Amino acid sequence: MNAKLAPPPHCTFDADDWLRLARYWYPVALSSSIGAAPQKAVLLDEQLVIYRVNQQVVVARDVCPHRGVPLTLGFHDQAGIICPYHGLRFGKDGRCNRVPSSPDQAIPAKLHLHTWPIVERYGLVWTCLAAEEGAEPELPVMPHWDDAGFQQIVCPHFDIAAFAGRQVEGFLDVAHFAWVHSDTFADPDNQQVPPYQPVETPWGFSVDYWSSVSNFSLTSERQAPEGFQWLRHFEMHLPFTATLTIHFPQQEKLVIMNAASPVSARKTRLFAPIARNVDLHIPVEDVHAFNHRVFEEDRLMVETQMPERLPLDLTLEAHIPADRSSVAYRRGLKKQGFGDFFLV
Repeated sequence: MNAKLAPPPHCTFDADDWLRLARYWYPVALSSSIGAAPQKAVLLDEQLVIYRVNQQVVVARDVCPHRGVPLTLGFHDQAGIICPYHGLRFGKDGRCNRVPSSPDQAIPAKLHLHTWPIVERYGLVWTCLAAEEGAEPELPVMPHWDDAGFQQIVCPHFDIAAFAGRQVEGFLDVAHFAWVHSDTFADPDNQQVPPYQPVETPWGFSVDYWSSVSNFSLTSERQAPEGFQWLRHFEMHLPFTATLTIHFPQQEKLVIMNAASPVSARKTRLFAPIARNVDLHIPVEDVHAFNHRVFEEDRLMVETQMPERLPLDLTLEAHIPADRSSVAYRRGLKKQGFGDFFLV
């Protein structure tokens, strides 16, 4: 399994922050994208190879323990993935099960891959670089995913050239709707943010935000009744996963998980599972396209923010009343002992 835990070479995070971040579970791939062929991913600067053998997903360090060639350069057969340099094959649990040059010799344990535990949930493959042996995974909870009448949709991942904390803070922000999302769902003239108050929870905090800002697409045939108040319920699971439950008219709901997986200190891979019992007639491909448009609207803001890191010292930036979620987020990270995140 794992040797002594330490940041990988060329790590972009402060070592103490990396060790704290490594204790959490993050998605690294869509379950539907993982087959027998080796697939590459990066988490917290750790180079990973992901593959499936006998229905089991394996997440391992992307390096052959024999002579250090990335296994993502290799190929596969029904029994595992094969290193392209000397043909060593790795199967279930990352164990080496074939050494072509010495087929009759016992395979030493040193040839097995360095692997991490996995959980398949919400249509995603999750892993933790510092999971405690035998401990139950503490995955973020996604409301209504398993409820009757709800459709499950897993959007394609979305890559962002920015720190995960900046992306998550933007997801929690309700004051930017009228300015950033006026081409998709928001009214540019509806700019006021009614008061709201985050409530601390064991996993971070939650927020009930009521407003008249619609969540129907601007091109939707449906619109809310006059005077309808929309409830957006946020649940922040520190450090980088949040869910948003949007309450539509007629007791309908749309749930979006914003799981920002930190590729490095300056790169994020965003995963966004959706559960809905509203607008079920809209094709899944159209849902993918709409959410991609919303993410693209956010991209310019998130990728150009300065400083790149998220200042946890609240005195370093100015704040307005609409920033209550942002302030709660930074305080939550600070309370967990995180620092400036970046090494440089």
